[in-house]
Amino acid sequence: MSALPRLRVGIVGLGRLGRRHAENLAQRVPNVDLVAACSPVDEELAWAGDALGVPNLHGDYHAVLSQADVQAVFLVTPTSLHPQQIIDGLLAGKHVFCEKPLSLALADCRRVEEQAARCPQLKVMIGYGRRFDPSYRDAYDKIQAGLIGKPFLVRSQNLDMNDPSGFFVRFAPTSGGIFLDCTVHDIDLARWLLGNPKPSRVFATGVVAIHEGLREFGDVDNGIATCEFADGKMACFYASRTMAHGHETLTEIFGSAGRLTVGQNPRLNRVDISDAHGVRNECTPTFYERFEDAFLREEIEFVQSVLEDLPPALTLHDATEATRIGIALRESLQTRRVVEL
Repeated sequence: MSALPRLRVGIVGLGRLGRRHAENLAQRVPNVDLVAACSPVDEELAWAGDALGVPNLHGDYHAVLSQADVQAVFLVTPTSLHPQQIIDGLLAGKHVFCEKPLSLALADCRRVEEQAARCPQLKVMIGYGRRFDPSYRDAYDKIQAGLIGKPFLVRSQNLDMNDPSGFFVRFAPTSGGIFLDCTVHDIDLARWLLGNPKPSRVFATGVVAIHEGLREFGDVDNGIATCEFADGKMACFYASRTMAHGHETLTEIFGSAGRLTVGQNPRLNRVDISDAHGVRNECTPTFYERFEDAFLREEIEFVQSVLEDLPPALTLHDATEATRIGIALRESLQTRRVVEL
């Protein structure tokens, strides 16, 4: 069997998560050459050149798009930039991987879908990495095999360790709120695990437990939400930015013949500590330690979809629906009313 060709990639955005993607693309993803990096921050560009050996460093996204040997771009940029950057990438003839969420506005999601439909030869995928986590994939496969009968309820939570520096307050003007920033992962999981049902109505509420500055933006640091689907299936969500113990992602899927649980104990490793305080284990400090393997797998999946001309593992419509539900949850939180979809 002949070896696959190699994909020449440009990374756009070299912040906290962008660096992780860049390292994977440069060192861990097969059949990839990281040939360009883009950031408005000089120090980040210097890091890409020195640490990863990226040959072409750009301060402007359109310079990446003008680089003839770039076949695909990885966008790890602020959400407000995603829609136009995806569209510009497609117009430049590039395949596009973009971190979640697709957009903070439903109209922009649909603009991206329309442009992608005009470029069927190009692949576009949004980074809902939990679908690529081995444990979630195993749960999905068990559901498809009928192990728990007919699934009817997903209960999922995304809990982050408290950051006393107030990062999320500074991020609040552009984050879209806790449900679009955090719960959107759980929303996508729920749709996927329940068979992509159509949402019918949502309700959300929340509280500012620590970060008072969020009130100015109509946001909270702890929120709960429910989503009812047209076929009667349900989802319940909890998001927090104030946990003391670390990052925790827990999902339960209830079916007519059983239940699956993913992430019951958020372990950093397999070491158990027994001392005067009792028996315990250390927790994953951030989402990346929990989902490091999933990030790598989604990158590999996208590259394979381009090189082998396969459909991406999730569609732009999936990303649009996650945003649509997230926007409705934000509206419900701010109006304290049920929002019909």
